[in-house]
Amino acid sequence: MARDYCGECQRPLLACICTLITEIDNDIHVIVLQHPLEVKQTKGTVTILAKSLNKCSVFIGEDFTHNTELHQLLSDYQQTTFLLYPSEQAKVIDKQVAGNVQVKCLVLLDGTWKKAYRMFMLNTYLHDLPHLTLPLGIVGDYQIRKTNKNSALSSLEACTHALMLLEGSSEKYEKLLNNFVKFNQFQLSFSQNKKY
Repeated sequence: MARDYCGECQRPLLACICTLITEIDNDIHVIVLQHPLEVKQTKGTVTILAKSLNKCSVFIGEDFTHNTELHQLLSDYQQTTFLLYPSEQAKVIDKQVAGNVQVKCLVLLDGTWKKAYRMFMLNTYLHDLPHLTLPLGIVGDYQIRKTNKNSALSSLEACTHALMLLEGSSEKYEKLLNNFVKFNQFQLSFSQNKKY
């Protein structure tokens, strides 16, 4: 028997997360390059992130070399687009960096570390963007997905912390992080009750 789905979050009605979406007027436009296998991932956080941020564009795929919409968007922001990715040349987002760089567009790769690396290597134009990385010591609340990397954050957490640091504003993002904790609890309730 087919399950009924929410028209907004595209999840089964039993697992609808629309109550966790909050409206945020972010200053920096966020572009999420999402691996196709993440789209239907119930533990994924991009849906909450994208529907909460007023300025957010999500592109699904692995190789975006010929995606004209994405490249037009990147062109619109020209020299103010940065990639959030822990490459060797990435600058740590601290007060000095946040004060000295003009970031109007932030690109994220959404996928496992292996998938994100593959996307990074396939889309070589991302190598030419200036790279940013979060400072060490940010403790995540991602309880529902396992990783071998220390201090690993969900896409929602990584993006939110980056925006808080770059925009110098933490208050408007607090509800989103609080809702992320509720999302974890919500997802854990399904595994504990074995309903979903």
